[in-house]
Amino acid sequence: MSTRNLDSLFQPKSVAVVGADEEAGTVGAVLRENLFGSGFEGHVMPISATAPAVAGAISYPDVDSLPDTPDLAVIHTDPGSLRAYVEAFARRGTKAVIITSDAVDPGEETAAEAREALAHCARPYGLRILGTNSLGALVPRMGLNASFSPITPVSGRIAFVAQSQTIVSSVLSWAHARGIGFSHLVSLGDIVDIDFGDLLDYLANDPGTQSILLYIEQVTAARKFMSAARAAARTKPVLVVKAGRHGERPPIGGLHIHALADTDAVYDAVFRRAGMLRVRGLEELFDAVETLAMAHPPRGERLAILTNGAGIGLIASDALLEDGGQLAELQADTIDRLASQLWPRWNRRNPVDIGGTGSPEVYGGALSALVEDRGVDAVLVINCHSAVSSRTEAARAVATAVAGRRSPTILTSWVGDEMALDARRIFAEHRIPTYVAPDQAVRGLMHMVNYRRSRELLMETPPSVPESFSPDPGRARAPIERALAEGRAWLEDAEAMEVLSAYGVPVVATHTARSADEVAAKAAEIGGPIALKILSPEIPHRSEVRGLLLDVAGPAAARDAAETMRLQIGEHHPQLPVTGFTVQPMVRRPGSYELIIGVIDDPQFGPAMLFGHGGAAAPVVNDFALGLPPMNMHLAREVMSHTQIYRLLRGYRGLPAANLDAVALTLIKVAQLVTDFAEIRELEINPFLADEYGCVTLDARIRVASASGPSTRRLAIRPYPKELEEQIPLGDGRTLLLRPVVPEDEPSLQQTFALLTQEEIRLRFFAPMKTLSHVMAARFTQIDYDREMALILTEHGIPGKTEIYGVVSITADSANQSGEYALLVRGDMTGMGLGIVLMRRIIDFARRRGLSSIFGDVLQENVTMLKLCRVLGFDEKPMPGDPTLVRATLDLSEGEGAA
Repeated sequence: MSTRNLDSLFQPKSVAVVGADEEAGTVGAVLRENLFGSGFEGHVMPISATAPAVAGAISYPDVDSLPDTPDLAVIHTDPGSLRAYVEAFARRGTKAVIITSDAVDPGEETAAEAREALAHCARPYGLRILGTNSLGALVPRMGLNASFSPITPVSGRIAFVAQSQTIVSSVLSWAHARGIGFSHLVSLGDIVDIDFGDLLDYLANDPGTQSILLYIEQVTAARKFMSAARAAARTKPVLVVKAGRHGERPPIGGLHIHALADTDAVYDAVFRRAGMLRVRGLEELFDAVETLAMAHPPRGERLAILTNGAGIGLIASDALLEDGGQLAELQADTIDRLASQLWPRWNRRNPVDIGGTGSPEVYGGALSALVEDRGVDAVLVINCHSAVSSRTEAARAVATAVAGRRSPTILTSWVGDEMALDARRIFAEHRIPTYVAPDQAVRGLMHMVNYRRSRELLMETPPSVPESFSPDPGRARAPIERALAEGRAWLEDAEAMEVLSAYGVPVVATHTARSADEVAAKAAEIGGPIALKILSPEIPHRSEVRGLLLDVAGPAAARDAAETMRLQIGEHHPQLPVTGFTVQPMVRRPGSYELIIGVIDDPQFGPAMLFGHGGAAAPVVNDFALGLPPMNMHLAREVMSHTQIYRLLRGYRGLPAANLDAVALTLIKVAQLVTDFAEIRELEINPFLADEYGCVTLDARIRVASASGPSTRRLAIRPYPKELEEQIPLGDGRTLLLRPVVPEDEPSLQQTFALLTQEEIRLRFFAPMKTLSHVMAARFTQIDYDREMALILTEHGIPGKTEIYGVVSITADSANQSGEYALLVRGDMTGMGLGIVLMRRIIDFARRRGLSSIFGDVLQENVTMLKLCRVLGFDEKPMPGDPTLVRATLDLSEGEGAA
């Protein structure tokens, strides 16, 4: 996470340019024209070894000759001299460079080597690099066009970031023709340093940016990207187009999960988890730009459709319902108002059809009635060609009807091409979004609706787990280490079941038999019908090689079945090694559902969880969804909800619902398993039976490989840091648990807040508050452990069901240099030394995190907090402009100090 020096890239006071050319038609010439001719008020300093002046401005022979150190440098030069320029600017103290040229000298080095060499030059000096092969960066409100784009856009509130030069150019051209403006346009090019994560962090905190659009080919630094995306999507819409949707499937193994999950499915899960909205191409992206630039967000999702053609109105309503939208139900007084204006055979419902002869006056009157209906959140106005009514005048009537009033979101679609141009110009002048086809307008609305939904989901408090479970990592590790020691990539069935059972996943009893006689003995022990399976590391689908028999009754039949199975496989598949048999008691669960739970290891984002319709037909049914660990009950249910079988699991036609909590808890347990064991590279539980009574694993496959380093490093989202848990003994004989906060703690935190006096609240929050709102409580509990930390003192038990006695938190700045702390101890627990315990733990955490200082703003009258700060070695300084506040700062670079 770093926005360090990005202000120099986007808000420079001076710019140096290498490669600005006087020769028309070159990249250098366009750079020159853009930097000097787009209204930038800062100092532009050309560097040229041959030309004494460029665009009328004095040029300088080299970087050292510049009269001032530029904030930003734009470099367009040959690969042979590029590195020298970067080194020179870095030494000079420039904080950002844009490289529009290629870094690779053909025959000298690879692209990766060239990029790393440039990064090596810049990194020690804190120089940020945009590019190489970047189109550049444009900040219209600054008049800054540091690019070779032939178009300079108008200022707006949308930021657009893409890796591709041509995509940025295409979006610029489209938007320019419609008068749509941008806050920033950035071409990342071949990423050396600045990436999507950095820009998401910067743009999320830019007050001039209302929404962010991304065109992604590939993500780098997955964990940084996820943290930045999740933070940005909480504050403003983030829409993304992902190129290369039909990527390769994971090449390893023959499990069912490989026929289901590919790289694009993982990206879907990533964008959903982050709260970003995915659009499926440039056309849909353009629709989104139109909507975000001109329409204000709808207050809800109920859409009214006003049209002069019944058929086109039905097309729009179909598109709305297919996208998960909602038709508004018109109020009675609205229907009466419409009835007084419309033709006698009007259908008195939504969509509102005014008829093919509907006049501009009818359009205006009907729209006025709809926008005053409290049950309408948005209105889509559609116009088809009519021989008896002016389309242009109808557009004017629509614009007049909504001018100067607080109305619902208005969208328009004047269907057609040349005959609708005048109408579209009118809508553009009045900042009313307009679309060629009604379904495009519906998509535009649903972008805003889905953003609101996803934001609410991001802030939703997850329920506590239905039961506590304590995994046994030692028990799980034994079969994994045994397989690795023996050089096996796949655990045997019984070993896989042992690993799952150690993490509380319900499994059927599973036994290994090396011979037919042992199969008979196991069958005798079980005492009922058995399931017999061939055991081989190279047979992922046993039914395909006659390696599975069900309902085998009795020891003798079991022995015969095992001998026959081995003979048949030896005859028909002699190349497949057979190491024995798996014996299980038959499980009969009438009315249960066959599910699949799996884990794939994505090369970029690490483990991804898979849930869906199971059984042998899973790849054919193709009903699945992916999610990222770690998981809680809310996230597990959210993944499940994206499958078709979820509808069946909820019960239908009198059939009882499956125990959805048990299924969700299993997803949580498997997510914890792959979080704890980096050695687990693939996992498939299939079939996994679920019914109203619970669930059980009938078959499981686990592939392992050696791993080094922390097991959590490969996850795209930093999991719960269990290593920070600590037992804290109290003077009264009780022992509390100090641990990181989790989202499930929100109800307990609100209960703690309710116990505070108004004076305690004022001292800690600087303002009177009667309750802790859901939004504030979610902000305290739903944290990104990779960026901030909050520790709570609580009782032992299930989160959300225990009392909280104290909270301390630290939030680092974007450069990871300083952090702001906050402390809260319940009034009835003061005097027990809890405050100093909490502060020392968070100071220790800040040191390990690498922060150079921490600070907090304290009211002058809060003598208890100020005394604690003095004990811990904080410096105190009055806050400029506010004599009631003191800023207490602790320098962590001076050693351990009093902490």
